[in-house]
Amino acid sequence: MLYAEPRVPNLNAKELAAYLADLCSWATVELREEFTAFWLGRLSEAEQDRAVARLAMAWAEARLGPAGRRETPPLPMEVRYEEKRLLDPTSSAMGLLYDGLAVMAALRELIAAGERTRQHLHLVLTNQLLATPDPGGRYHCRVALFGYPCLLSASGAVEGPAKPRAYYLAKQQARLSGIVAAELAAYGAVDAQAYLDYGDARLTAVLKGYAAQAVAYHLTGEPFCADRGCRLFNAHWQEEMLFAQLTSPYEFCPTHQEFFCRGSLS
Repeated sequence: MLYAEPRVPNLNAKELAAYLADLCSWATVELREEFTAFWLGRLSEAEQDRAVARLAMAWAEARLGPAGRRETPPLPMEVRYEEKRLLDPTSSAMGLLYDGLAVMAALRELIAAGERTRQHLHLVLTNQLLATPDPGGRYHCRVALFGYPCLLSASGAVEGPAKPRAYYLAKQQARLSGIVAAELAAYGAVDAQAYLDYGDARLTAVLKGYAAQAVAYHLTGEPFCADRGCRLFNAHWQEEMLFAQLTSPYEFCPTHQEFFCRGSLS
């Protein structure tokens, strides 16, 4: 089940669903509306009110600050903000960073019991920034979070993998010179094609590979491949991500090409 994200105009959920249907010809791919709207629409009015209240609180509690997870309860205004955002499919509000695993757990509660099975892969597209901690407790922004459900973050594809080192040097120099970061490409400091940006037409093509990773995770428990040219490569840099997803001479390594043909590694 693939859930659309109408808040990201340059993310084509229909194209992504068609790609998955072609890649996984042995599976049924269903494109659904935005995740929260889909599952709330299957509840009674009273159940919806309770579910929205729980979900808004969970998102507010999952907010991350400079020191990581918060130690105090969220303020009422923070909960109201999340509630308004959840109920408005046209809202483009973003920029806050959330604990991705906490968000995943909250979303999982919305899924009907009959669909919480190994037979169902729920793949949720979102415009929110999601992070997970490293062993030292430091949070890092992610493109994809693999679990139940799997989450793909459009903004994470922009902010997660590190941009070219020249970008950060140019950004620092631009700040000292009074030039805003958005003008870096115009000043010729960095090739804008070397990294993904907001509104980028390449977003859907890039997320196809992360959707494939979610399928691999669901079936094998391992979403990644060591081959840097395979779409399942775990990219840490924008350059690596764009090569694996867009410019590699092949889509998958031989092992994973066979995997998607069969639906298993055996």
